[in-house]
Amino acid sequence: MSIRRILAGSLLIGLSACGTGQGDEIVIGLAGPISQANGRSFKFGAELAIEEINNKGGIKGRRLRLEIKDDEANREKAIQVAAELRDDPRVVAVVGHVGSAMSIEAARIYNDPARGILQISPASSSPELSEAGEWTFRVCPTDLQHGPALANWTRTKLGLERAAVLYANDEYGRNLLESYVNAFEGAGGTIVGRDPFIPALMEEDKALDPYLERAIRYGADAIVVAGQAPEALKILRAARRLGFKGAFLGADGITNLKDEGEIANGVYITSAFLPDRDTPAARAFVERYRQRYDELPDHRGAMAYDAVLLIAQALEEVGQDRRALRAYVASIGNERPPFEGVSGTIRFDHNGDVVEKDVAVGVVRDGALRTAR
Repeated sequence: MSIRRILAGSLLIGLSACGTGQGDEIVIGLAGPISQANGRSFKFGAELAIEEINNKGGIKGRRLRLEIKDDEANREKAIQVAAELRDDPRVVAVVGHVGSAMSIEAARIYNDPARGILQISPASSSPELSEAGEWTFRVCPTDLQHGPALANWTRTKLGLERAAVLYANDEYGRNLLESYVNAFEGAGGTIVGRDPFIPALMEEDKALDPYLERAIRYGADAIVVAGQAPEALKILRAARRLGFKGAFLGADGITNLKDEGEIANGVYITSAFLPDRDTPAARAFVERYRQRYDELPDHRGAMAYDAVLLIAQALEEVGQDRRALRAYVASIGNERPPFEGVSGTIRFDHNGDVVEKDVAVGVVRDGALRTAR
């Protein structure tokens, strides 16, 4: 029975029964910030997919297992982890990494000309990953899609005219800054500030007060953070303390801001998957995830889940040979039909980027990120 039946009936993968012993396991690597907040849903989503596959008999009677490696959101650690997974003959493919910087560094290892291994990232959005090599794929949109989606919401949906952007002075922050600014100005908006920050130096909430005070003085009605949730929380607290009453927005990097209580209510965040996505597959996935973990998945969880299922489909069709698996995945949406996942339709271009993946805008309400209306 085909993996494509994931979205039909019970939405579980129909594979042949009769489990086998540990010696017959098929191993998929999982690499990301496992011990950190932004690795939680990523790990849970992958584990849920593995459980569902194994509960239906595995891949032609062989059980799947995750070989989990924590890259600690550190570039050097990501390289080490990637080498361990690439050089382990049991590992047939890798789901990871989460952060773009880690995925890009690890891709140098996975794209070894002599020992390549399939890498599918669920959440690395840097445009630079497009050039990583033939073994690297992703199932998430890039920063070049998040920025315009956020800018369009700010300008068109909210009707705001003057935005200040505070951005992490790293790959993610700079890419999001440029794509947001270009789209916002193209829609007739005015950027009243574009100021960098270095996350490691933001020890106090007051670190960016001068930027925020200037933005407020220049009439900003929107503050946009191009960075991660810990820094966004400090900026949000400071902005409210300084009397800013306007909209606060960011892209998927600040998703975990939803867990910070009342202060996060009303924050707008773009995402490639929201837990109220209104499709049968998404609803069923969210319910299973909620029952299993007593919380809602984020985009990292949904896309890790899809990445595991996609690899499972490839294993079912072409077996465990690494090059055959890579070729199969590259053919998705080309020589072969697209893959219909819980996060939407997955098809790849020649760079391994997912094509035409939607970017939604969510709003935080009482600890959950829901579709903004």
